[in-house]
Amino acid sequence: MKRPLTRRRVWLARGIALAADFVQFALLPLAFGSVVSPADEIIDVAVGVALTSILGFHVALLPALAVELVPFLDVFPTWTAAVLFITRGGSTVRT
Repeated sequence: MKRPLTRRRVWLARGIALAADFVQFALLPLAFGSVVSPADEIIDVAVGVALTSILGFHVALLPALAVELVPFLDVFPTWTAAVLFITRGGSTVRT
């Protein structure tokens, strides 16, 4: 049974997605020397697990994870876009 989305869970998921996208964008200069690559992928997997546990499984998280694992494509805010897509329906959010 899928848990209903609460405002708190929606904002928590949005905050995690924004923070992950910001950190990955900020660490981009280190990626040129391949310093960040393993840490970047660990962040992506952790964010994917966290968002799935907060929001439940949603197919929109799969392409976001796939794009995030491709080098230099992670500069696009795919986690944020996926979470906004998932949480866009205000009628499913409970207070």
